[in-house]
Amino acid sequence: MTVPDPQAAPEAPLPRAVTGLTRVMNAAGSIWILALMALIVADVAGRDLFGHPVRGVTEILSLSIVGIVFLQLGDTLRAGRFTRADVLLDRLRRERPHLAHALLGVYNLAGALLLAIIVWASWEPLFESIRIGEHVGAIGDFTAPTWPIRLVIVVGAAVTTLVFVLLAFAEFRAARRR
Repeated sequence: MTVPDPQAAPEAPLPRAVTGLTRVMNAAGSIWILALMALIVADVAGRDLFGHPVRGVTEILSLSIVGIVFLQLGDTLRAGRFTRADVLLDRLRRERPHLAHALLGVYNLAGALLLAIIVWASWEPLFESIRIGEHVGAIGDFTAPTWPIRLVIVVGAAVTTLVFVLLAFAEFRAARRR
């Protein structure tokens, strides 16, 4: 009997649209990282060469880290790169594959529940930040609205919830087949 590769893609691939969406979001996060790197270089060069830093770099960086994480979360899960301890799963895959699939299904449902709670908890603060015009920074120096990052959190968590649910169904189908 062969042992399934723990890094292999799920038995039932995700719908093409979901895969494409997670990849586009991941690419946007990667481009965002490159833009932040350029901003940091410009800030350092501005400080050293001209004695004038780029205003708002720390605010932009602090907001961006959260946004990048949520943009790339769904694709990380889809690609099987989420961190987890596989000690029990490896043994179950060898001895009771149907039970391993069922356990992974439960794991994915728990992840879906957690991310759905994040979506639910983030929804109202998103609209409130739009309503009141919430900003970070210092007035007169640099300000940036917080709603775009709050929107990225809601969208990223919603997409990751969907990926978790689809993976859970795939694992439960695989558990029934074995």
